[in-house]
Amino acid sequence: MHVPDGFIDAPVSVAAGVFAAGAVAVSLRGARRELDERTAPLAGLVAAFIFAVQMLNFPVAAGTSGHLMGGALAAILVGPYTAVLCLSVVLLMQGIFFADGGLTALGVNITVMGVVTVVVAYGVFRLLTGLLPRTRRSATASAFVAALVSVPASAAAFTLLYWIGGTTDIPIGKVFTAMVGVHVLIGIGEAVITALTVGAVLAVRPDLVHGVQGTLAPPLKLRVDGELVDAPAPTREPEPVTAHRSDRGFLITGLASAFLLAGVVSFYASANPDGLERVAADQGIDEKVEEHGAADSPLADYGVGDIANARLSGGLAGVIGVSATVVVGTGVFWVVRRRREDDRGGPARSDHENA
Repeated sequence: MHVPDGFIDAPVSVAAGVFAAGAVAVSLRGARRELDERTAPLAGLVAAFIFAVQMLNFPVAAGTSGHLMGGALAAILVGPYTAVLCLSVVLLMQGIFFADGGLTALGVNITVMGVVTVVVAYGVFRLLTGLLPRTRRSATASAFVAALVSVPASAAAFTLLYWIGGTTDIPIGKVFTAMVGVHVLIGIGEAVITALTVGAVLAVRPDLVHGVQGTLAPPLKLRVDGELVDAPAPTREPEPVTAHRSDRGFLITGLASAFLLAGVVSFYASANPDGLERVAADQGIDEKVEEHGAADSPLADYGVGDIANARLSGGLAGVIGVSATVVVGTGVFWVVRRRREDDRGGPARSDHENA
């Protein structure tokens, strides 16, 4: 649901841009509490994986397709603040290099696809995991519902922005009904992808899933003098070499999967317009759409301009996109993690210097 330039007028686009910038600033501070030496590379991988899966449009109705937004997936895996940054990196890369999502509408897209989906999905997920049994199956089911709800919520948010600043005079009731209706169907696909991915990570590395940390299983109980008490935490430290090897293998596998999806599987994605494009064409929202500012990019429309073979062109563009996203994303998260370390180490250094 990448909003192009021209759907929303300038004042509302600017306001959305200011809101998105504020959300990113808050997320940069909040992500310091979520990121550490192990999760920062995972966050870069999540951004790259979302970029790859967003290239896989799946059919949802006659002549209409949908794709993963990724807010629920990112929020559950790496936390809500880091998730907003993940989506912002993905949308920035898509807008600048691949002419997907307007440049003046970048704030609108970050707000609708990045902030709304993350906030709604993470709220629903935490609510359900607090009510359901603390098991992997319940966590996976909660991920499914959270993702399902987040997509029509995003569509409703776009409808609100269109109601305030739409450039065409279309009855808002018709826009709302069409947008939410088709995005409920897209949400089912989002929910399946999110649940499968979260379930797979839970099966092999539940310790890396932010959304279930401390809640997946109840603490071990011991009966002492007829009363149940919490068992003491194990004192043995995990072997760092083994942990690093396990993390490295997991990250390599995830990155290879992203390359495979973007470089090969994306060729078989549905070519039908996505939900927003279909609604815009049917309802006349696209009457004042503007040409993308990066339309002349050599990677525009997810193809390499100088390569005639469509399969090779699209696959290479996907590989370039995944590579660029993982590099930029990991760089951003590494800087955020270093800021966290600096914040923690600052007072200690000052005391040392004063001594």
